[in-house]
Amino acid sequence: MDNFDPLMLARMQFAANITFHILFPTITIGMGWVLLFFKTRFIATGLDHWMEAYQFWVKVFALTFALGVVSGITMSFQFGTNWPGFMNTVGNVAGPLLAYEVLTAFFLEATMLGIMLFGRGRVSERVHTTATLLVAGGTTLSAFWILALNSWMHTPTGFVMIDGQAHVTSWLEVIFNPSFPYRFSHMMLASGLTVAFLLAGLSAYRWLRGDSGLAVRASLRTGLYIAAAVIPLQIVVGDLHGLNTLEHQPAKVAAMEGIWDTQQGAPAVLFAIPDKATQSNKFEIAIPKLASLYLTHDINGEVKGIKAFGDKSPPVAPVFFAFRIMVATGLLMLAVSWLSVWQMRRSNRDAGVPKTWLLRVLVAMTFSGWVALVAGWYVTEIGRQPWLVYGVLTAAQAASEVPASNILFTLVTYVTLYAGLLFAYISVLFHLARKGAPANMHVEVTHA
Repeated sequence: MDNFDPLMLARMQFAANITFHILFPTITIGMGWVLLFFKTRFIATGLDHWMEAYQFWVKVFALTFALGVVSGITMSFQFGTNWPGFMNTVGNVAGPLLAYEVLTAFFLEATMLGIMLFGRGRVSERVHTTATLLVAGGTTLSAFWILALNSWMHTPTGFVMIDGQAHVTSWLEVIFNPSFPYRFSHMMLASGLTVAFLLAGLSAYRWLRGDSGLAVRASLRTGLYIAAAVIPLQIVVGDLHGLNTLEHQPAKVAAMEGIWDTQQGAPAVLFAIPDKATQSNKFEIAIPKLASLYLTHDINGEVKGIKAFGDKSPPVAPVFFAFRIMVATGLLMLAVSWLSVWQMRRSNRDAGVPKTWLLRVLVAMTFSGWVALVAGWYVTEIGRQPWLVYGVLTAAQAASEVPASNILFTLVTYVTLYAGLLFAYISVLFHLARKGAPANMHVEVTHA
């Protein structure tokens, strides 16, 4: 085990845990608001298919919520085992923010979830709808606190260091730090897109299997319209987030763009293979001066290169490729969602049946939101290296002295377990899609 680096193994273990965990809150954040939409449409119209859609997707929400909670608890253990220096140094900031998330969001979600899942028919329609609203709000509030902490780790403000520990001087500055508005908006839109393609993908799968009822049609349309509306907003917010990152973390942007040397009129590198040894790009395909134009809004603007940051620059290759995967997936989402909306509107004028090839494309895109999400998360987190809290604490300073063999064992265990759980989760989703809503389900409106 002497050949393994404990720090790298600890980083890989945390990456494995956060990658698995983040998949599920991303769905519950967006799905909560979709369920509220289905419920309010049912109350407003009295049409049974809206409640049928609600009953189907609330099962998906419950399963996703359970896996998110379990993986979140497991992830928190690592603060004590692998990263004791984190809490020792910035625990005065991180501890209260995590506590606020539990006290104001998680308890609300957990309490109201029971009413949302099992209360209909036992409480009034108004109370049940309110429970759905509170669950949706709780998931968003949970994301608010977690992203406040994560954003603070990237752009720390509102604190002072005393004897090697961070002490808060302004909670407003800690919570609403410079990158928080962009990061929170970007994540909320990413959740909406993830849920939109999940809705469209599973609904398309049900349609291909002969289930083209009104509930399936409503779910499919809802997913497609959300995706078509949200993806342009995500592109705009992503650009603003990138400009904010350029201001506060220029080394990350240099790695994202694959720019090694500081230069004016920097090119936009479309494709390359970054070579750390030679500090250059192999097989580079680039558009001259375009990076300066969209980063500085000046075609001859100066962009700092990776070399300018010395040993405080992140690993280039993973950031570079993850950024391109995120952008490519986003553009594919834009094309598919707009084409799908156009085809659906056209089909409604004809036979009301979407093209089979389009349904198959949507099934293939069911989890495209996850691909873009994980790629973007890797850009964000790997691009912060070697810092854990930017400019304050490095990952090496926060790491524990746990032997490499112990970390490797738990890493392999986690990855094996998570792979099995992820396979089971996806299998259950498609099992639910094949099964559909109960044929004898009775739906009625009970006004409060």
